Amino acid sequence: MGALGAILIAILNNKLNFQTLAETVKQSAAITSMVFIILIGASVFSLVFRGLGGEELIEQIFNSIPGGLFGSMVLVMALIFLLGFILDFIEISFVIVPIVGPVLMAMGADPIWLGIMIAINLQTSFLTPPFGFALFYLRGVAPENIKTISLYKGVIPFIGIQLGLLVLLAIFPSIVSFLPNYL
Repeated sequence: MGALGAILIAILNNKLNFQTLAETVKQSAAITSMVFIILIGASVFSLVFRGLGGEELIEQIFNSIPGGLFGSMVLVMALIFLLGFILDFIEISFVIVPIVGPVLMAMGADPIWLGIMIAINLQTSFLTPPFGFALFYLRGVAPENIKTISLYKGVIPFIGIQLGLLVLLAIFPSIVSFLPNYL
């Protein structure tokens, strides 16, 4: 979609030429190939992990955690939150979720609720200082007179709201499934 948008902007500005088109195609292919390499690596890792009995090990660990599904969800959410500091959402989505998702769903987690919890958790971890990816993006577009510490302080209310939402959804999971069930 980004490549198509770049081509349309170039057409509208009368700047589309072969060199621009070739550069757009080249950059799109490079980004797409990086994502596919991550996807292939994650798929191979998941297959090897399952083939070596890793899924059964995860199931045993989760079943031994006090609190059952709730305790396991707290562990998974904490793990995903911490991994969100250093890994992009693509790696977490393609490596961690296929490992823990089936086990949590076998324990009784609703797939929609699980997906929403993971998505909100990832979004929160990307905002959290000092390693949040979103903060680095924001630092790149913020004026130079705005200090990094000001950005860190500015996201704290949003992090609080996100964490509050996670707690609310953990206590009342039916909030997530209300609209899909209604439709």
